Amino acid sequence: MKKISILIIVIVMILSTGCFGDDSDDNGETEARNYRDDMRMFVESLSSYAKEIDSDFIIIPQNGHELLTEDGEPDGAAAGSYIDAIDGVGREDLFYGYDEDDVSTPESERDWMVDFMDVAEDNGVEVLVTDYCYTESKMDDSYEQNSGKGYISFAADHRELDNIPDYPAEPYNFNFDDVISLSDAKNFLYLLNPDSFSDKTEFLEALQDTDYDLIIMDLFYDETALSSADIESLKVKAGGGSRLVIAYMSIGEAEDYRYYWSSDWEDNPPSWLAGENPDWEGNYKVRYWESGWQEIIYGDDGSYLKKILDAGFDGVYLDIIDAFEYFDS
Repeated sequence: MKKISILIIVIVMILSTGCFGDDSDDNGETEARNYRDDMRMFVESLSSYAKEIDSDFIIIPQNGHELLTEDGEPDGAAAGSYIDAIDGVGREDLFYGYDEDDVSTPESERDWMVDFMDVAEDNGVEVLVTDYCYTESKMDDSYEQNSGKGYISFAADHRELDNIPDYPAEPYNFNFDDVISLSDAKNFLYLLNPDSFSDKTEFLEALQDTDYDLIIMDLFYDETALSSADIESLKVKAGGGSRLVIAYMSIGEAEDYRYYWSSDWEDNPPSWLAGENPDWEGNYKVRYWESGWQEIIYGDDGSYLKKILDAGFDGVYLDIIDAFEYFDS
């Protein structure tokens, strides 16, 4: 009898904590969720907010390519409202890095992703690919394969995205022309972690001295937001011609080193805060459909996206779009 009572208590505890995958709305009512639709609506809403402020503002979600079609299959109907809300898609590991850096992506995985990238291109959405490889011949192959498909690409020789690669000596598809829109760009640099630079001045000067058409970078240097003057200083390539500067922003995970993080959450987490990412310490999955998290990301002058807009970035690069996979599983 005692064992049966304990079992009943355990079952009640599991049900009360939602471990069977149910979620509750703001009124506490249990409902079945479509996590893919939730992410689409999130991206569409923040895009609408940004483009109302700046109609030319560029929206680029990274990964989560299944959102491009209604059923998550490459031959499915295009997700029209989602595609209309974005200007580009980022894809990591397309040709190199899927299982291991500097190793070719398995053919089956590559072809699956390529089919979705072609859906994007066929619907006027630019594709930006980041491959992870450091052998020069493989970097060359990455650039050539992506160029052959019509994609803009960057061969990152550090997974940490903490450097400007020495190879090639100048950006692949070097371009003197002004870059006004995403479709003008022939190449890009993806540099998120500035720890290898001694200070902000050295970091900015290193970026200013490059000829990349587009730079993807963080809003913050050492947890302090870059100024509009800092960002403006990056908008001309070393050899002349304007370029685009895009801000990285994670919307599928919360990061405990960001300005919005509260130490109180350790003991009293908000309802939208989920489990820590086992692969990235300090990164936490979020219930991205909840209003509390979305209000941190966009909607008012204190939001993350408004800070990016105020700093003068040309667009935003949205990470952890594929958070729906975590909740689907």
